[in-house]
Amino acid sequence: MNQYLDIHPDVATALAAGKPVVALESTIISHGMPWPQNAETAKKVEQIIRDNGAVPATIAIIDGRLKAGLSNDEIDVLGQAGLSVTKCSRRDLPFVVAQRQHGATTVAATMIIAAMAGIKVFATGGIGGVHRGAQQSFDISADLQELAKTNVAVVCAGAKSILDLALTREYLETQGVPVLGYKTDTLPAFYTRESDQTVDYNLQSATDIAEFLTAKWGMQLDGGAIITNPIPEEFAMEKSAIDSAINQALAEMAEQGVAGKESTPFLLARVAELTGGNSLASNIQLVFNNARLAAKIAVAL
Repeated sequence: MNQYLDIHPDVATALAAGKPVVALESTIISHGMPWPQNAETAKKVEQIIRDNGAVPATIAIIDGRLKAGLSNDEIDVLGQAGLSVTKCSRRDLPFVVAQRQHGATTVAATMIIAAMAGIKVFATGGIGGVHRGAQQSFDISADLQELAKTNVAVVCAGAKSILDLALTREYLETQGVPVLGYKTDTLPAFYTRESDQTVDYNLQSATDIAEFLTAKWGMQLDGGAIITNPIPEEFAMEKSAIDSAINQALAEMAEQGVAGKESTPFLLARVAELTGGNSLASNIQLVFNNARLAAKIAVAL
């Protein structure tokens, strides 16, 4: 037991009994959408996981304690505090813990805490990646490095289309991170079902994915895996509309000098404004969709 970690009783009971558990991140609560929609969405995602036979474990830091599983009250605390909560990747965890602050976990930090707790499957919206213009800025998400070394499978709707998808795929290949497609040959691009990038392997069922993960970790091939799950057709956005919004948001970001950990929240918020809120609605639906698949994979594992 890690001295800094608290495992929610429901999660601890499930883990001890070998029952399926799915980790969830908390950045989507504090930085992803406004109160009270953020907390309501987080609780709905947890219920979807329960409805599909697994136990949800929302990951966060509360008063300096790493949490694998939150109470409804703790979800509300993060939701109401919003942007004042520190967005935590690997580098931020020691500071937030030592200062006894609240922290909302990114993909990387969620993977770290999930691994500490013994949770193997994690559902999120989209992973971070190599940012556009990284040839000059070197702006590469810590999510990718975490995927190279931490044994947690990440179910997502691909990489956010605000990123450079081709460079993201190259980086993942170099790091030996497998990119699986759930019933797809192409890499989903978050708001859209397809991109011009491929996946490594197209697997047709949760059982196939579970067998892949069992073989990978059974051979002591450390690191995670990305399971890409395209947004449902009825909630997908037109590629031309989302591309136009992203290009405008990128231009505004450059004009305003936004960079580093502020860049993704800025871009997502601006894209939501430019699409009249359609991108936020799509974001919520793809998270629900990923939670369903993650629960099925955890059950199969």
